[in-house]
Amino acid sequence: MPSTPPAAPPPAPTAAAAGPGAARLAGVAASDAALRRFLHGLPGVDAVGLHARAAALGTRSIKTSAKAYAIDLAISMIDLTTLEGADTPGKVRSLCAKARRPDPGDPTAPSTAAVCVYPDLAATARAALTGSGVKVAAVATAFPSGRAGLPVKLADTAEAVAAGADEVDMVIDRGAFLSGRYLEVFETIQAVKAACARPGGTAAHLKVIFETGELGGYDNVRRASWLAMAAGADFIKTSTGKVAVNATPAVTLVLLEAVRDFRAATGTQIGVKPAGGIRTTKDAMKYLVLVNETLGDDWLSPDWFRFGASSLLNDLLMQRQKLTTGRYSGPDYVTVD
Repeated sequence: MPSTPPAAPPPAPTAAAAGPGAARLAGVAASDAALRRFLHGLPGVDAVGLHARAAALGTRSIKTSAKAYAIDLAISMIDLTTLEGADTPGKVRSLCAKARRPDPGDPTAPSTAAVCVYPDLAATARAALTGSGVKVAAVATAFPSGRAGLPVKLADTAEAVAAGADEVDMVIDRGAFLSGRYLEVFETIQAVKAACARPGGTAAHLKVIFETGELGGYDNVRRASWLAMAAGADFIKTSTGKVAVNATPAVTLVLLEAVRDFRAATGTQIGVKPAGGIRTTKDAMKYLVLVNETLGDDWLSPDWFRFGASSLLNDLLMQRQKLTTGRYSGPDYVTVD
């Protein structure tokens, strides 16, 4: 259900605020109490209306040429990911080859947006993707729990950036957030954002993961979204994919409404990434409809919307082949991740 932007962000910027959007949310993080007042002053989420809107938009049908366009768009938005203890350089190079050319038999298939790995394999991915336009993303900050001291989180981030990561996916400390230590979470995001800086004035983009399935409700998801955006996040992301409940259309709609309202309040556009549990072309189409109906064309780009859903790619490729040939090819006709 559409929300209304917070009525009146506080009046004057704080020196500590990170990024142009945060600088316009004056006074929000002047103290723990001020941040709490702001976050708890956000409009509550009407859960019934939210589910009804997500369900209604999920019934939209995309056909023929529009479906072909949407499939290619979805492929171009995927962060192809391997985050397992058994990951090897060879596995990462294989994944990078698939990201560069998802369908070896059809060079017209678009590349994926990024390959996401642990920081110690970011250099391997960087070497394999050079010149391709595919980004290197690395998880950091004690992924997937987010439970580590700040020096460890900053070292994790610095390692990823030094190895050539274009993007850093950090995870918030849900324990701190749920305990109401909002300023601690805010300042950690700020510090990680600063650690994303590279020599020459550029910086890796920062995606902030909430693990929405563990936040205890939609109001908390909205608060976490505004907290992260005000602290300097470039993207907000639902999940690590490592817990029982990951991305859902309803929780993604909360994030979409948050970035819409944040841009209305600050002029700063933030990206959104649902992750975990998105496996089929039908699923992807539902999410693209959510983006289009909630945010419009401005966010229908890999620069502003991503899927954290590696298993989705093969289904998109099979559906793409079906549109091209008129026949379902089956999973044996696409490469194994």
